[in-house]
Amino acid sequence: MDKVSGNGQSEGRKGIATMTAMDNRIGCPICDAIYTLSPEQARGATRCRQCGYRLTLGRGAAIARVVGVSITNLALMSLVIFMPFLDLRAGTFHNRASVFDAILGFSEGIMVPLSIAVLGFILVLPLSRFLLLIYALGPVLMGWRNFPQAQLALRWSFLLKPWAMAEIFMVGVAVALVKLAGMATISVGPAFWAFAAVVALNVYKDTFMCRNTLWTAIDTNT
Repeated sequence: MDKVSGNGQSEGRKGIATMTAMDNRIGCPICDAIYTLSPEQARGATRCRQCGYRLTLGRGAAIARVVGVSITNLALMSLVIFMPFLDLRAGTFHNRASVFDAILGFSEGIMVPLSIAVLGFILVLPLSRFLLLIYALGPVLMGWRNFPQAQLALRWSFLLKPWAMAEIFMVGVAVALVKLAGMATISVGPAFWAFAAVVALNVYKDTFMCRNTLWTAIDTNT
């Protein structure tokens, strides 16, 4: 594993590092050191030479965690869709709402675009990401040949990441709960906790989701 400075000069024993593709470069999120990993190195566990941060987990461990978390998130999202999210009581008024109820609440008049946006960013795009990751990496984990267009599926899973906004939705819900706490009695349903678990697992997954390792696994599993 060669360390590379900002101008592309290698500080390893080989002098000048040869860059065959930008995907071979990986940066340490702690100290910002940049390294060039060969396909063989990307399949194993590597650490930063400066701070010791684990850059890659190794092909087997990384793929097993990514696929496992994606499957878990799919199961949790099914609970989010079909189970109650919030229960609101204010005097004689009582309303139990699911995520779909919240989306349908904006489905009339000029609010229709907002309803479509919430549906896409909160449910469709996160679900699509999980399915794409399972489709692309599941065969690698099982020891099968890649499914057709596995590389494209993995690429789209990365492209969709900034647009899957489950975390933003939970922040908005938390703010709403604080504002409504003095006006009504609010209790959270199982869908709330399932959605919170999805957000937490997503953050956890992103901490070990090394693109270099995943691309190497796809490219060598043909």
